[in-house]
Amino acid sequence: MADLHVAYLTDADLTKAKLITADLTRARLKGADLQRADLTDADLQEADLREADLKEANLTRADMTRAHLTKANLKRANLTEANLKGADLTKTNLTKANLKGANLKNTKGRF
Repeated sequence: MADLHVAYLTDADLTKAKLITADLTRARLKGADLQRADLTDADLQEADLREADLKEANLTRADMTRAHLTKANLKRANLTEANLKGADLTKTNLTKANLKGANLKNTKGRF
């Protein structure tokens, strides 16, 4: 498991990265390219993912509690059973995203 909590990864190119079970708690990923990244079971609690590109990313069972996803691109992302409780989804692109079983309780914003 990668321990990247509180990591500064702003604008990082993490395309197709294998971050299964990674600890990205409070990581700064603003503007990061995470297209087709595998974040299955990753811990992204309170992560800053504003304007991040998560197109076609696998976020199955990812914990995104209170994550900041303003203007993030989650087009065709797999969010099956992901925990988005309290996340900020203002202007987030969720076109064709799989949200089956996802926890969207107390999410903020219009998406």
